[in-house]
Amino acid sequence: MIDIVVVNYNAGALLPRCVAAALASTVPVRLLIVDNGSTDNSLELVAAAGAGDDARVAVHRTGANLGFGRAVNLGLSRTGGSDFLLVLNPDCLLAADTVAVMAAALAADPRAGLAGGVIRNADGTIQRGCLRRLPTPANVLADLVPGLRGVVKTASYTVDDGALPVGVSEVEAVSGSLMMVRRAALAEVGPLDERFFLHCEDLDWFMRFRHAGWKVVLEPRAEAVHYQGSCSRRYPFRVLWHKHAGMQKYYLKHYGFRRRPFLSGLMLAGIWGRFLHAVALTAARRGGGKEAGGGVRPAVPAGRP
Repeated sequence: MIDIVVVNYNAGALLPRCVAAALASTVPVRLLIVDNGSTDNSLELVAAAGAGDDARVAVHRTGANLGFGRAVNLGLSRTGGSDFLLVLNPDCLLAADTVAVMAAALAADPRAGLAGGVIRNADGTIQRGCLRRLPTPANVLADLVPGLRGVVKTASYTVDDGALPVGVSEVEAVSGSLMMVRRAALAEVGPLDERFFLHCEDLDWFMRFRHAGWKVVLEPRAEAVHYQGSCSRRYPFRVLWHKHAGMQKYYLKHYGFRRRPFLSGLMLAGIWGRFLHAVALTAARRGGGKEAGGGVRPAVPAGRP
């Protein structure tokens, strides 16, 4: 039996599709939906689709916007005794054998603590976030500074660099939309850092798994379709805020001012300069208007985009 935790925030009609795909897995699963203060009818749609009467499905309503990491941790703490736990986005549709092959990948290597899979867009193309390098000063600057990618060969995303690995391979980072963890590794590494409200808590987790001696692996036979950003389109500016705030927390936690004060200042300037640039581009695409709810505020209702 594999326990699956889905943090929902206004996933709408995608949530019942996510649930149905998970329940169609070729191995037995239990699914816990942690609802992070949704204001839409996504839970009602799950019930209307029949999953509300399925003994394999449970719902926990937080009644508040806890942030993604805190909601995941709450869900993980309420799971049963399964050896492997899957954290799944509500806008992510699993292939029928994905849970089985991810569990097999972890079972085959006793030092594999976390596994990811191949994440595709609806048109079948691969989302580059399913195979990544962990952020470092070099590759973050390569991503932040125009023109540096062609000089510094350390850009964060690697899926564009060539074909996916043929078999299960150790990697630095996978997509946070689909993460299976070994319970024994979770007990040693600890849950997600709840100081990350939304974004980069997965990168921090991967770093901590590696520091603790556990492997992060990619199982290329495990596939899912991810309707990326479907839960966050109503709050583009707030999501941008949390994405960049998360990167700042990640960088300061793992690379800090004390060791590299000049580089740290440069990195933070780059992160927030990119934030302002992204806000300007988003505003221009939206005709110069503001999002519903107004402005950039660090209080976005949280579900992972």
